[in-house]
Amino acid sequence: MPVTSFDHVAIPSEKPEELLRFYRALGFSAPEPGAWRASGVPFFSLVFGDQKINVHAPEMWRNPAFSLRGPAARPGCGDFCFVWSGSLEELRATLAQAGAAIEAGPVELAGGRDLGRARGTSVYTRDPDRNLLEFILYE
Repeated sequence: MPVTSFDHVAIPSEKPEELLRFYRALGFSAPEPGAWRASGVPFFSLVFGDQKINVHAPEMWRNPAFSLRGPAARPGCGDFCFVWSGSLEELRATLAQAGAAIEAGPVELAGGRDLGRARGTSVYTRDPDRNLLEFILYE
């Protein structure tokens, strides 16, 4: 199969500055909120490993001329699962530091590795735009 991985995904945001602060607290590489606004560009990227999430600011996704997005995409439409390489205790501490309440978990489930046969432990939370975030730990 010629498709080998995701390059990036994109989501709209109602609260871009809050999102930047939140994801930076989780350890993502992202611009400082003030520096991003000063750039004048209506989107930014949240980077982790070889992946990124492009975030469209309100002035971009609300613009009727901007059509290169899902037609029903609204803030909170994201549902992401991130692989966490640390311990469950480290994850809990990092989420607490970012102000993210655990919504569910830890729960054991099949993850995406090994065609879904690999078992992992997941914890769920939400970001400031209410996107669902799952953090899965593999043994």
